[in-house]
Amino acid sequence: MTNVLVVKAHPLNSQQSRTLTVLEAFLETYRQQHVTANIEINDLYQSQFPEIDADVLGAWQDLRAGNTPEQLPTHQRDKITVFNTAVQQFIAADKVIIANPLWNMSIPTKLKSWIDAINVAGKTFKYNADGSATPLAPGKKIVHIQATGGKYAGQDFGTQYIQMMLKFLGATSITKIGVEGMDHFPDQAPAIIHHAIAQAQAVATHF
Repeated sequence: MTNVLVVKAHPLNSQQSRTLTVLEAFLETYRQQHVTANIEINDLYQSQFPEIDADVLGAWQDLRAGNTPEQLPTHQRDKITVFNTAVQQFIAADKVIIANPLWNMSIPTKLKSWIDAINVAGKTFKYNADGSATPLAPGKKIVHIQATGGKYAGQDFGTQYIQMMLKFLGATSITKIGVEGMDHFPDQAPAIIHHAIAQAQAVATHF
């Protein structure tokens, strides 16, 4: 059975978000074509995914000093539990779908926090004697769905950052589904979304 992790990084729903409209089309086709797949969804905004803050840094320091998670204050333990769960979800996944908008040439902060959470030395990568890094959960296939108001042809920071970080973690295949140009060319928006949905359905069939 294939384990599929879906990372939703948008605060709106599929009726309001062009990113999530395309994601829903992808998932509908994927479920039809891969009926035995185990699909787990991590909605970063619905779950209020935490960021690295003083609570998290303090908890990590206490754990390194020998404290157990049970000894942490509840507010710290809860955040560490979310981070640890994200790591385990990523490690267990054979395939990962990431869906986000491009905001001000970058990704939403919740998605950055998720990427921070899954980059853990000793779990998802290791440092070698020469200072280089080796992924510990390699071979994952990735689909990245991103909606943008303009057209950037993959040259935006959001796309490049996602690809760089997932390659660092050993991804062997990253497919980008761009939903681009709706704000710059509003008269073309329906056609742009229609094309992206068709692309998503085609990718989902063989993903």
